[in-house]
Amino acid sequence: MSVEAHDELFIGGAFIPSGSGASIDLVNPATEEVFASVPDGDESDVDKAVAAASKALPAWRQTPPAERARLLGALAGGIEERAEEMDALVTKENGAPGYWANYVGSGGRFLYLNAARLASEFREEEIREAPSGSSLLVHEPLGVVAAIVPWNSPQVLLASKVGPALAAGNTVVAKPSPETTLDAYLLMEIAKDVGFPAGVLNLLSGGRDTGAALVRHRGVDMVSFTGSTVAGRAIASVCGEQLKAVSAELGGKSAAVLLEDADIEAFSQALLTDLIPYSGQVCYMCSRIVVHERRFDEVVELLSTLLKGAPVGDPTDPATQVGPLISAIQRAKVEALIASGLAHGARLVLGGGRPAGLERGFYVEPTIFVDVTPEMRLYQEEIFGPVLTVVPFASDDEAVALANDTSYGLSGTLFGQDLEHANAVARRIETGRISLNGGRGASRFSSLRKDSGLGTVGDLDSLATFLQTKNIIQPS
Repeated sequence: MSVEAHDELFIGGAFIPSGSGASIDLVNPATEEVFASVPDGDESDVDKAVAAASKALPAWRQTPPAERARLLGALAGGIEERAEEMDALVTKENGAPGYWANYVGSGGRFLYLNAARLASEFREEEIREAPSGSSLLVHEPLGVVAAIVPWNSPQVLLASKVGPALAAGNTVVAKPSPETTLDAYLLMEIAKDVGFPAGVLNLLSGGRDTGAALVRHRGVDMVSFTGSTVAGRAIASVCGEQLKAVSAELGGKSAAVLLEDADIEAFSQALLTDLIPYSGQVCYMCSRIVVHERRFDEVVELLSTLLKGAPVGDPTDPATQVGPLISAIQRAKVEALIASGLAHGARLVLGGGRPAGLERGFYVEPTIFVDVTPEMRLYQEEIFGPVLTVVPFASDDEAVALANDTSYGLSGTLFGQDLEHANAVARRIETGRISLNGGRGASRFSSLRKDSGLGTVGDLDSLATFLQTKNIIQPS
C-alpha cells in the first residue's frame, strides 16, 4: 500500500512546508496499515501560524458581520459539495462507520451555517439603561484563538470552535489531532477556495508538543480545547498563569437513568446516539445504565439482544454499526478496564474480547457488565470503548446518588413517561446537559461541570465565549 506523504501546513492563506522536518504516521484503524504521514510541527511553525493570524486580525475584526456571514455560509456550501470525500477521509483516518462519518461532516456544515446566522445577527454595540444612567456596551473579539480538537468528531468539534470564533471577528489557528489531519487539510482547501482572507484561518499539524507550544504562545489570546481531562488540566494551568481566556470540554462518564415507567422503545432507539455512538469513543457516551430494579432484567436482555445483533467490522461497509477503536493503545486501555472489572467481581453478560474473524484492526466486542459497584474502575473511569455497565436502583434517591457518583459532569439522559417526575429527577443530577427520552433539544448548550471542563459549549444562540465586552459609561 502506498503511503501519502505530506509536509505542508496551511498558514497565511497558503500551504507551506513545515519547518520541523519531523512527521507522524497515520494508521488506518480497520487495517492497521500506515496510509499517510503528516508534519509534526515545531515552535517555528507555531510562530508562523500565530504571526499570520495576528497580522490578519485587524482587518478581519473590521470586516462587516454580513461579509463574515457570507464567507461562513460559503464554507458550509463547500463542505457540502465535497461531503463524500470528507466522509471517506474521516472513515479512513479514525475508523468511523458511515453513519458517524456522515454525522461528523453534516454536523460541521450545520455549525458553520449557524455561525453564519450568528454573524448576520451580530450587533457590536448596544445601549444598556440603568437607574443610575446608561452604558454603551461594545462587544469585541478576543483576538487570536487556538482551536485544539481530538480525533473522534473532528469536523464537528472544529466547526463548534472555528465557526463562532470567526463570526465574532477573531482569527484562528486550528490544531487537529494528528490522526485526523487530512480532513482538516480538505477544510483549509475549501476555506481558500471560497475566499477567506489570508491568515484568518490557519492549520497546524502535530502531536502533543505542537499543541503545547501553541497553548504557551504569548500571541494566542484564547485557547478553546476539547480532549482528555489530563490534557485539559495542563492547558488550563498555562492559561491561568498567562491570564488568557480558556474553554475546555473534557471527559465524561455519563449515566442513562431509566425510571420505573421508562419507555423501553425510546431507550432502544438511543443506543447508537447516546449509549455507544462511534464504538463508544465519544465524551457524552452514556456508558452507565442506571435502571429501576423492576425493569433491570428486561433492560439487560434488551441490551444483550441489540448489541449481540449489532454488525461489527469494516467501517466502509454501510451495514456496520460498530467499527474499530482508534489505535492499539486505546484498545489495550479498554481491554485493561474490562480485565479490571472481571478481577473485582463484575459479571460479564456479553462480549469482553475481540470479535472473531477480525484479526486485523483495533476491534473490541460490544460488552455488557452487571454486578458492578461504584468503587470499581469500570464504573468510575471513562472507557472510550463499546462497554456498558448496568446497575439497578430501588428509589429516586439511589438513582440520583448512582448517577452523581463520578468525578465527571458532562452529559446524560433520562427515560420516564411521567415528565413532571422525570424533570424533578433530572434537576438533581449533577451534569451540564441531560436529555429526556432521547430528545435532542433546540440547543445543545451545556455548562461544563466537575472534571468535564471549564466554560460552556454548544450554545447555538450566542457568540459570548469568543467575545469580550467594553463598558463605556455615558454621562448622566
